[in-house]
Amino acid sequence: MRKFLIERTVPGIQNMPESDRRKVWAKSNAVLAELAPDLQWAHSYVTDDKLYCVYYTSDPELIREHARRGGFPCDSIMPIDDIVDPTRAG
Repeated sequence: MRKFLIERTVPGIQNMPESDRRKVWAKSNAVLAELAPDLQWAHSYVTDDKLYCVYYTSDPELIREHARRGGFPCDSIMPIDDIVDPTRAG
């Protein structure tokens, strides 16, 4: 499976109460269970009005299907080709 970065615009996500966020994550997990093992969620970053999510799949169309079934936005899907950090600097 390949790793992908998904960008989602969710206005107000940074100010959403944790209880409401958990409902979103639970819905995501329920849909992922239907699509498993072909789609796996690694983690997400919450920033301002965006979510940046890292997923594993061999078929990026499953990411779109997850968004459709869950009612989530899916602004872009980008394959992650490499991960760089300070340990690779020298």
